[in-house]
Amino acid sequence: MKPNSIISLPNIIKVFSVFFVTGLATMITGAVDAQAGATSTGITLTPVTSQVLPDDSKTTLTTVVVNLAPEARTGSHRHGGMVFVYVLEGTVRSQLNSGEIIEYRPGQSWSEPPGTVHSLMENPSSTVPARLLATLITPTGTQLTTYD
Repeated sequence: MKPNSIISLPNIIKVFSVFFVTGLATMITGAVDAQAGATSTGITLTPVTSQVLPDDSKTTLTTVVVNLAPEARTGSHRHGGMVFVYVLEGTVRSQLNSGEIIEYRPGQSWSEPPGTVHSLMENPSSTVPARLLATLITPTGTQLTTYD
């Protein structure tokens, strides 16, 4: 074999990178799906990223796509830190701290400060799925979601 064949250093790095990213995605999916499945059905989560901030090892940024089947809803829950949510598709009803129920459509967003109780999140449509992008900024190692 030639020195720059498949076993060259750049190719070895690529292979290890693929295994690392695949393993990381599997860990995120498992952790997030386990939390989502605690009290809800029709909701799946697709991990986008989870990374300890380079300038603050005590803080992790996690981003997931939340898919809500028609009529899917979550039970009351809270997150381990700050949450930013952006609706990608469909309609999502959200209620924070037992306040007003607000309907969000594509392009709209909301945020949840630490300690916020997410009293309700649901897809009110009986036919159209909904998708949102959730970004969480949490203390490293904190459970992302806790159901009440």
